[in-house]
This record gives sequence, C-alpha cells and structure tokens, in this order.
Amino acid sequence: MAAGALAVTLAACAPVGPDFVRPDVPLNPDWLDAELEAFDSDAADLTEWWKTLEDPVLDNLIETAYRQNNALKIAGLRVLESQARLGIATGNRYPQVQVLAGDASAIGTSDSGSGSNTRDQSLNQFNLGATLSWEMDFWGRFRRGIEAADAGLLASIADYDDVLVLLTAQVADIYAIIRATEEQLKLARESVAIQQRSYDIVQVLYRNGDSSELDALQAQTLLLSTQTVVPDLEATIVQSKNALGVLLGMAPGEVNALLAEGALPSVPESIAVGLPANLLRQRPDVRKAELQALAQNALVGVAEANLYPSFSLNGTLGFSSTDFDDNVLDDLFGGDSVSYVAGVSFIWPFFNYDRIRNNIRVEDARLQQALIAYQETVIQAAGETENALTSHATALKQDRILREGVEAARRSADLSMVRYQEGFADYQRVLNAQQSLFGQQQRYAANRGEIVRSLIAIYRSLGGGWQTNRQYVDDETRQQMEERTNWGGLIDNARQ
Repeated sequence: MAAGALAVTLAACAPVGPDFVRPDVPLNPDWLDAELEAFDSDAADLTEWWKTLEDPVLDNLIETAYRQNNALKIAGLRVLESQARLGIATGNRYPQVQVLAGDASAIGTSDSGSGSNTRDQSLNQFNLGATLSWEMDFWGRFRRGIEAADAGLLASIADYDDVLVLLTAQVADIYAIIRATEEQLKLARESVAIQQRSYDIVQVLYRNGDSSELDALQAQTLLLSTQTVVPDLEATIVQSKNALGVLLGMAPGEVNALLAEGALPSVPESIAVGLPANLLRQRPDVRKAELQALAQNALVGVAEANLYPSFSLNGTLGFSSTDFDDNVLDDLFGGDSVSYVAGVSFIWPFFNYDRIRNNIRVEDARLQQALIAYQETVIQAAGETENALTSHATALKQDRILREGVEAARRSADLSMVRYQEGFADYQRVLNAQQSLFGQQQRYAANRGEIVRSLIAIYRSLGGGWQTNRQYVDDETRQQMEERTNWGGLIDNARQ
C-alpha cells in the first residue's frame, strides 16, 4: 500500500522544464493590393487542386506518382519508424527492468583422505527468480520523453505531407514544362518551314538574276539560326520526361506511354487564395517546424530532470533447490526454497562537474534554433506565396500583350513577303519580320507555360496536395516488412 501510494504521488508531479509556447510571427493581414485584383481572398480549396486544370493526363501522372514515388515511400516509412519510437518512449513509464532468470548447475567435489579410499560428493542445483525495478517518473523525465516522441511522430506525418505537396507540384510543373516546350517546338518547326520556303524563293530569284546573293545568304543565315533552336527544344523535352520518370519511379522512356498526345492546360479564371494567416495550418512544412520545436522543448525538460534524484521501486523473488542430503529438486517451489528482496532506492548524480547543466544548455540552444527556424519557415512561406501570386498576375497581364504581338508579327511577315515579291520592299524587311514573328511566338508560348507554372507555384506555396493521400505503407512494402519482422498492428495504424 505504501509503495502504491508513493507511485501515485510521484507520478502526479508536474514535469520539470518549460512548457511550449509557439512564437509569434508577424504576417500581413492580406496579400499585396496589386495582387488582390487577380485573386479571390476566399478560403482556397486545396483538395486535388490540380483537377482545376481539367487535364486527365496530369491526373493520371499524379496518381501514378502517389503509388510509385520512392521519396514518398521513404517518408511514409519514417512515420512508421516514429510510431515505433513513440512506443519505446511510452514503455518507459512502466517498470523498466523486468527480468526472469534461471540456472541449473551440477557441482562435484572430491574428498581424499590418508587411506587409499576416495569419497566423491556431487549435487545438482536449480535457481529461478524474477527481478523488477521501476523508476518513478517523479520529475516528468519519461513524460517529457513521450511528449518529444509524440511531437516527433506528428512532425514525421507533416514531413510526409510536405513531400506530397512538393511531389504534386513537381509533377504538375514538369508536365507544364513538357507541354509548353512541345508548343514551342511546334512553332519552331512551323517557322523553319516558312523560312525554308522564303529561302527557296530567294534562291530562285537569285539564280534568275532578280535578287542579290546577299539576300540569299541572309535568308540562309536566318533559316540555320532557327533550325538550331529545334534540337535544344527536343533535348529539353527529353530531359523533362526523364525528370518526370524519376518522380514516377519509372525508368527513362517508360513515361512516354503516359503522356500520349496533349496540350498545355488552361487555368481557371477565378483563383481563391485565402489569407496569409491560413499558411500556418495549411503548409505542412510550417507545421513540421512547429512540431520540431515542440519536441525539442520537451527534450529540455528531459535534460533538466537529470538534475534531481531518481527514485525506484525494486523487488526480487527467487526459488532455489538442490538434491544435497535430504533435499530433492522437486522442492524448488516449496516454501523453504523462496527468497525475496523488496525496497526503494534513489540515485542522485550530484557530483557531475556541471555536465548536466551544460547538457541542459545544449538542449535549450537547440530549442532556440528550432523556434527561430519556425519563424523563418513562416516568413519564407509568406514570401513564396507573394512571389507566386505576383508571377501569376504578371504572366496574365503579359498574355494579352504577347498574343496581340504574335498577330501583328504574323501579319507583318505576310505583308513583307508579298511586297518583296512585288518589288516594293527589300529582303531585309522580310528577314526582320520573320525573325520578329519567331521571337514573338516563342515568348508567347513560354508565357502561356509560365501562367500554368505560376498557378502551380501558388498552390504549392499555399500547401495544397497533402489532403488526399495518407497511405504511409503500400501493400507490397507491408508484405516485405511483415515477412521479416513481427509488426503487430503498427503498420495497420500507419495506413489510416
């Protein structure tokens, strides 16, 4: 009864160490005024945000990445590892030493007298005992350890969510690069065809004496210059497909079957982005930074608890029997064979040469680093969102201007060629018009890709993409691990 009362009393004490307080981070109440014209401040719907692009090919790519991406699988396994670590920390609240030990011995002796007779003696001995030692959590060292492990588990989940956010955005971004580059390649080949026809016309005129060699050489120079762009664009597409294959966990070349034919998706007219304060709960990296600070805060308490004595309840129950003289081994569990020890002990390392104090200082310095890292993460998150919003608003404004520029350049190229053939203009105007058309088309196609990519950057900076998938361990991985190790129900819990 006394031991039980002592256990309850000790366990009820508040743990030492600081209680966690999330640091304040100054955030603007709204986005920049210039950006608000293009966006809606209503709460953003980040669940499956990529489906607003209405591209089935992109939908399939992201689903494939969720199933096969290796970085995501590793992040899921870290969640499983953190769950096991939490189990270790939780187990420290119960008797830390629970040992069952036993032995069987055969002992022989020889008693040689002065005569020629020798008398041998021998006995067999059995021992069986159980030892228990329970260090009470008087100063909250174990509770702080559980707090740190629990925060570590939640941080690993936030890290998994962050990998999902980045993976979704990276797949969509590379897909946009491929589609925009394919559009640029198509326009480049069309320009090559137009410039080839112009070169052929100038060559005919030159051979007939109606044009100078300079015109022919200038036409050839422009044609060759445009042709050199085609291999660069083709290489960009191949490299982008290879990068996409890595994200999908596929070998180079296998991703071609998933891409098929397609075009650059169109962005929705209205985009809801919410308010800056929403970043604190939407972005997994912000939550991860806060949870890491929380875990480190608990470790300060663990270190501080070492300043004080630790109290333990100890007990040993043993059975011993021999077959010496009238004893028999069957008496192992008899009343005369029982021995026990019970008591209370404490340990207080008071001569520690300031090692414990310095260890507390180490943990506290790490805590301050984690708090500052949290503040920096929030500030960077706000900055990334502001940049993405600005890029998207700017790209939308440039879209109309570039589209009109392409139309004007195309009309100019057509008229200059007609006037050249009719003898009302020199060939330099044709060259300038065709070169301008090619440049305007390339800039327009690149900007259309930037519109999509900046939209993707907005959703990534808002923390979109983690709300749809929480299967930390897939079926194949589960089977491999359970064939090696008894995981009990831990993997099932990790799949929820």
